[in-house]
Amino acid sequence: MHVLVRVFLKEGDEWEGEPLYSKILKILQSKGIKGATVLKAILGYGTTGHYHYEGIEVMSYDLPVVVEFVDEEQKVEGVLEEMGKYLKRGLITVEKAQIWV
Repeated sequence: MHVLVRVFLKEGDEWEGEPLYSKILKILQSKGIKGATVLKAILGYGTTGHYHYEGIEVMSYDLPVVVEFVDEEQKVEGVLEEMGKYLKRGLITVEKAQIWV
C-alpha cells in the first residue's frame, strides 16, 4: 500500500541555518523516496489562529510551506522517524494513496 505524506511547516523554520523544507528534501532523497514537492502557500493559519499571508504591506510573513511525497507505507515509516529528529513543531499527515500511472 502507498501513502501520501504532507509535512506542514512555516517558511522561516530552519535547521542549523538551512531551511527545514530543504533539509527534509535531503532526507527524503537519501532514504530513496523517488520524488517530493515543496509547496509555498499564499495564505494560511495554524494552531495559534494567527494568519500568515503575503500582502501589499509585506512581501511575506513566515508563509506556510507543505512538503508532499508518496511512497510505500513501510518505507515512509522509516523516513518519518528520521524526520522527527528535525521537527520541533509542525504537522504531518499520512493518508492512503492510490497510484495511477
